[in-house]
Amino acid sequence: MALSSEERQMLLQLARETITRAVHRQEIPAVNLTTVPEALQRNGACFVTLTKGGELRGCIGSLEARRPLVLDVRENALAAAFHDPRFPPVRPEELDELHIEISVLSTPQPLSYDGPADLIAKLRPGIDGVVIERGWHRATFLPQVWEKLPDPHMFLEHLCVKAGLSPDAYRKSDLDVYTYQVEKFEEGEE
Repeated sequence: MALSSEERQMLLQLARETITRAVHRQEIPAVNLTTVPEALQRNGACFVTLTKGGELRGCIGSLEARRPLVLDVRENALAAAFHDPRFPPVRPEELDELHIEISVLSTPQPLSYDGPADLIAKLRPGIDGVVIERGWHRATFLPQVWEKLPDPHMFLEHLCVKAGLSPDAYRKSDLDVYTYQVEKFEEGEE
């Protein structure tokens, strides 16, 4: 289900205002669900990605739809700006340089595969986001990551390392793999 351009703009504006208020230590108003479009009231999962000068500045998200999409965007915007362990919290002087992108996820679907060659063959670079799990180890890459890691082997190696596994963990058959797609939109788009 695609969001309208108005709904997309509403979510981007909410993310921007939430980060701005938090940076300036201002109260973040509660979202009145009755005033937002129905599509944004439905449970949804998203990732909010922040970049600065074309470089990653924070990215946090949800894989499962557990709360209204509008609330998921607000919470993940805050988390991307202030709680991504790879980066220090966003500072006031960075706000003007910050670029916001939102990816709304479809429900991850299990991918059955028979060995590493079959896994590679079933992945759709640029289309599929990928989640891998083994025990407590879990990580995901959004479909956009294929732009930086277009080789499926490298993509999976980096994803395994992100999950705290050895780079070749995908070559063993005990990895649970899920794929999903995203509806991606960002500031500056019409």
